[in-house]
Amino acid sequence: MLGRFDPRRRQAEPVAPGKADTAGDVDLTGIVTAFHADLAEWLGADAPPKVFDRVSGQLDEEFTSIVTTGQTVDRETLLAGLWSARNLQPGLAIEVSDVRQLARSGNLLVVRFVAENRMGELRTARTVTAALVTDGRTYLWRTVHETATPAHT
Repeated sequence: MLGRFDPRRRQAEPVAPGKADTAGDVDLTGIVTAFHADLAEWLGADAPPKVFDRVSGQLDEEFTSIVTTGQTVDRETLLAGLWSARNLQPGLAIEVSDVRQLARSGNLLVVRFVAENRMGELRTARTVTAALVTDGRTYLWRTVHETATPAHT
């Protein structure tokens, strides 16, 4: 029966209610929000290079992203684009909500959340599924998949 569905196998345990945004005692909402705050600062202000360093330092060496257009972007391409995009969206804020841990196995953590870019009255939202790798102390973004969604009102 190798490679086939076996209904006798034990199902994954659901995430306990009220604990969906944590990985053990780790604040997933805080991790996701802090990363996006750095992105917003870099893209929306005359931020010092240390902000870029914080963003790049949180991306795993094997990082990839599938953006809302469906294009796959590797770490170096993303960082090159970010470097040249400093303060191109003055006043940008990114609001993170609905953070949920979807799965965890060993040093791999899968999380889903909504990220909404805000510039004045303009709102663009995306649902993001991301895999992070951890050594138990630091969390690095390994891959991100974004899907455009209606903005929250």
